[in-house]
Order: sequence, then C-alpha cells, then structure tokens
Amino acid sequence: MDNPNQFFESTSFYNNRELSWLAFNERVLWETLDHKNPLLEQLRFLAIFSSNLDEFFMVRVAGLKDQVKANFSKPENKAGFTPKEQLREISHYNHELVELQTKAFANEILPKLEKEDLFFVKTSELTDYQQEYIQYYFEEHISQKLTSMIISKNSFFPKLPNKSLSLFVYLESESAASEQQEMAVIQVPTSINRAIRIPSDEGDTFVMLEEVISQFIYRLFPGYNVTSTTIFRITRNADLTIHEDESSDLLIEIEKELKNRKWGAAVRLEIEENTLHNDALSYLIDVLEIEMEDVYKINRFLDLTFLFSFVQEVENEKRDLLFPPFDPQTPEVLKNEKDVFKLASKQDLFFHHPYDSFGPIVDFVGIAAEDPEVLEIKQTLYRVSKNSPVIDNLKKAAQNGKQVTVLVELKARFEEEKNIKWAKELERAGCKVLYGMNYLKTHSKITLIVKKRQNKIENYVHLGTGNYNEETAKIYTDMGIITSNPQVGKDAEKFFNYISGDSEKPVYDHLVVAPFSIRDKMSELIDEEIAYHEKWENGHIIAKMNSLTDKELIKKFYKASCKGVKIDLIVRGICCLKPGIEGVSENIKVLSIIGRYLEHSRIYYFNQNGQPKIYLSSADLMTRNMEKRVEIFFPVLEKKNKIKLLEILNWQLRDNIKARYQDNTGKYSYILKKRDKSIQSQQIFLDNAYNEK
Repeated sequence: MDNPNQFFESTSFYNNRELSWLAFNERVLWETLDHKNPLLEQLRFLAIFSSNLDEFFMVRVAGLKDQVKANFSKPENKAGFTPKEQLREISHYNHELVELQTKAFANEILPKLEKEDLFFVKTSELTDYQQEYIQYYFEEHISQKLTSMIISKNSFFPKLPNKSLSLFVYLESESAASEQQEMAVIQVPTSINRAIRIPSDEGDTFVMLEEVISQFIYRLFPGYNVTSTTIFRITRNADLTIHEDESSDLLIEIEKELKNRKWGAAVRLEIEENTLHNDALSYLIDVLEIEMEDVYKINRFLDLTFLFSFVQEVENEKRDLLFPPFDPQTPEVLKNEKDVFKLASKQDLFFHHPYDSFGPIVDFVGIAAEDPEVLEIKQTLYRVSKNSPVIDNLKKAAQNGKQVTVLVELKARFEEEKNIKWAKELERAGCKVLYGMNYLKTHSKITLIVKKRQNKIENYVHLGTGNYNEETAKIYTDMGIITSNPQVGKDAEKFFNYISGDSEKPVYDHLVVAPFSIRDKMSELIDEEIAYHEKWENGHIIAKMNSLTDKELIKKFYKASCKGVKIDLIVRGICCLKPGIEGVSENIKVLSIIGRYLEHSRIYYFNQNGQPKIYLSSADLMTRNMEKRVEIFFPVLEKKNKIKLLEILNWQLRDNIKARYQDNTGKYSYILKKRDKSIQSQQIFLDNAYNEK
C-alpha cells in the first residue's frame, strides 16, 4: 500500500451520513416490534421514531434542499453522493420506514392495546351516547379554539406553523346561484390532547381530535356543504441562520431568527390517505412548492409523537405495561460520607448515570453555593431541564456573594429560546453570563469550583459526557468525574479564561480541547496503539460514541486495522465507517445498542500493552465536533476508575440482546445464537446498581 491515504479514499469504504442516520432510526423502530419491551414502552419508541424524523427533516433534509436550490452539486466527501442523490435515496429509504411504522402501529400495536382494554375508535364506530358526548366535547372544548381560513382565488395560502396538523376542506355553496367551489384550512389546536378519552363500557376508549373536528367541521361553514376533508401536516426548514459577523449582540440576533423558524420553507407533507382528495394533494404540492418525493401518504394517525402524551395519560393505571421502575442509586462511596468535596479531596469520584444518581452533581454546585469557603463557581450549560435546580443553585451562589461565571450556549439547537431565558435570569441574579464563542458551539460539560481553605486555593472540577440536566440524566447513559487533581484544576482555570476571552489558546496538562486538539490527540493515540501492536501484538482500541463521521479519524482506524490492531466500535447512531472489508477494516467490529436508556456516553480506550489509557469526552468523532465545537476530551487517571470503565465496555461488547452488528454493506442485524447466554448490558448495570445498594 504505497499511499494508504489515497487508498482509503474509495467511496465504497464509507456509509453516507444521512442514510446511516436513517439506519439508526430504523433500529429505534425495531424496538417497537421487540416483544420483550413492555407495550407502552413500544409506543414510546414509535413516538421517538417520529420525533427523530421531524428533526431530521427540519435540519438535514432542509440543508440538502438548500444546497440543491443553490445549484450546489459537489458530492459529499465519503460515500460520494451529490445533494440530489442523497435526497432521492433518503426519500426511497424513509418511505419504506414510514410504511413499516404505519403497519407496526396498525397491525401489531393496536391489537395488543385492545387486549389491554385500550381502544382507538373512529367516530363512525361510536354509539349514540358516545356521539352525544363528542358533540358536547366539540362544543365546549374545541370549537372556540378553531379558526377557519377561507382560500379565495385572490388570497394566499395561509401560513401554517411548522409541524402543524391541519384539515383542508372543499366547500360548495348551498345557494343555487353559485356553483363555485371554495377551499378552506383549519389548524388542529395544540392545546388539546390528540387522543380524547370518551365514556365506554369496554375499557379505556379514545377518539382522535382531528377526526372529531372533521365530523363537526360543517358547523364552521354555515351556508356551505363540506364535500371533502383532507387531514395533513407540514414540516418546515427550522435551522437557524445566525449572522455572527454582522451582529453586535448574539442574543438579539438569535431572538430575531427564532421568530422566523416556524415559517421556513416546507420540506415534507404528510397526508392521511383515507381522507385524501386528489385535488387537495395537487393543490398542496403546488402551494407548498415541494416534490412528490416529499409526500408521505399514511393510512391513519399522522404524527405519532402524540403517543408521548397518550402514554402519560394511561401509565398510572397500566404500570404493568411499563419498564419496572428504577431509582438511580447513590454511589457506594457516598453512602457514608455526603460531603462531595471531602471525598474528592482524597480520590476521583466516578459516576455512571442513570445507574448512579445525578443528585451529587446537582449538589456539587448546591453545597458550594452555601459554603463560605467557596470563592468562585464556573460552569458551561448546553441543555438544562425546565425547572432546573442547577440554575437555581447558580443564582443562589451569586446572591450569596460568590463570583459566578456561566457560559450558556445560545446556539444549542432547539434550546435557543430556553437558553436565552436562562441567560437573562442568571444575569438578573448577578452571574456573569457568557453567550458562547463566535462561530463555535460550546458543547463541553465542565464545572470549576474554587475554594480557599486555610489560606490555600483548592480547585474542584466536574467533567462529564452529558448535559447538566437532572431529567435527561434519568434516561440517558452518561459518565462524569469529580476531581481535585491540581493539574486538572489548573487546566479548568485555563479553559474558562480562554472561553471568557481573557487569554490566548492555552497549553493544557491533561485536558484536550476542540476545535484545536482532539483530532490530533486521537490520531496520536491510534498511532501509539499501532506501535505497541507492532512490538507486542496485543493492540486493542475500544471507542464508544453516539456518531462517527470524521473521515480523517476513520482513515486512522482503517490504517490501524490494516496493521492488525483489534478495534471495537460501539456507535449508537451514525457510523460512516464500514467494518469487515478485507484489506481495509477486517479487524474492526461495529455495534449499536438501542435500549431502555439512550446510550450517550463517549469513552475512548487504548490498551497500550496492558497499561491502558482511557478518556471520556463530551465529543463524538464527528467533523463538526472536531472543528466547529468547543469540546473536552479528558483522561481517567485513577486505576480503580479505569477498571470500572473497562468492565462497562466489556459488558457492552458482550451484549447480545440489544446490540446489533454492522456488516460490510452498512446493514445491521442481531447476533444472538440459540446456545448463547443472554446478555443485556443495560439490565446488568441496573442489577449491579441495586446489588451495590
């Protein structure tokens, strides 16, 4: 191989990013069909699939459409697809997935719900008494929230917000003098649950809000006959265009752009097939300026994200249809000693969420807010909960006279509005608030607490792979470390000075920071593992992440594989690397774990002849994380924590219940064989958490 870099350029060695994401969403859909999942959890996976698709269209498909409109035809740099080719392949694959989802709900899930006395019925199937009830419900709760928008020859199609569900109506005047057909649109209100519970002697019975509106829609148009009603939903481009170089105030610029988000160009039209009027479809395609490949005809039940609220409504009475409850546990080391600072002064504290409670991380700042020895608190925030105790603790610290500096990333996608609110609230409380760095998203998860004890300055640092969000910490798997290591503390000081604009690019002892150094450090560690393997023949790399797209690092993995290094990649989502290609990646295995919890931690392990180096990070190995985000890649320094992490990785590599392996064509499949012992890594971690109680 004279020029390995050139050899690894072949497009056949890579999966396309967008199609790999769709393959991930297909794996989410498989969880809907997994009978080992409780029934209401299967519904949640259906809703997650739909919610994921919404964002995919609003951001990724929208971006490709913008490229096509701009006549950009350059192929992407891995699988070699042009924007037009990607849109065509996305449409083909996703139509198959949506059809699979629709059939799964109709043929698998609805019959199972009926066996549990949960019924979705059509309005045409209701008894006389139930008809009276929905008429009453329509008059009392729905009709006053409806606005009919007549479309005349001289008027424009009404502006319907992103992800809005609506009804398109054809009308004929009752007047014999007028034969002209009119059109109208009614938006389905979002303030009413889609699934309406109605009285029944046969269990819990529900009708769909849009079907109730459709039945009584004639009441909105006196003097007209309703000749057809078509239920449809629009998805729009929702990516923000932020002109940071033209704006003196980032907060104001983002606030301005947020107002435009719900009115972006249409990128998808979903339409209920059993209500479909062909003239309505032609009209909507024309006025929304979309292609036929962007149209999704669905038999019934548009937008299955309503299942999130449906599950919430019935879960109290159907507990047996949910995963068994699990309360995150207090780590063993904190059972007898509640003072995090006292413990962290003696050893690094490792946390594996959600199995370990996120409470100590919240308390880390909460205790500091009240501690007279604490001088400063500095923290980065990307996504926080609706009623965040982390925010409350920071405000309390500022009110107690601490110097509090918080970087609130205003450019966190779909969190912009919330983060603007938090930024203003923190400023009012007396915190110094940073809005992030120009052209970069600060995605790192770091907290620095500075204490003065006996005239000596002590730094305590929390570094994590996930957000400071106690709600998502219950359903995402993440990891973190609290340390008083002096060098890590100094690195944290340098990091905050840099993002505050008070210093040039720093040199760190332990932290590795993007966009400057993570790719180079990963490359260096891979080269080191190759050198160890050439000497000792025991090279082994394990890397766990959400997504792998960075071509330079993929080529590094290919190089290591060609040198004989064993590589195990645990990649939940997008993976542009193809394993198992002879002469390229035959020493690489790729698996994806989709389960009860969203796998979110990033772990990077290098064997180094039995003296392993292990890093945790906020960063996936994606080009955007390497070049366009402020990320932290940090070492696990203490041996006991390395042993714990390797144990976690080994359980995940042995998972044969929720793990799917990728083959050299990019397809995923289960690997359980009849004689294998069943291993489900997340369940093992749950059991271990209780056993350590």
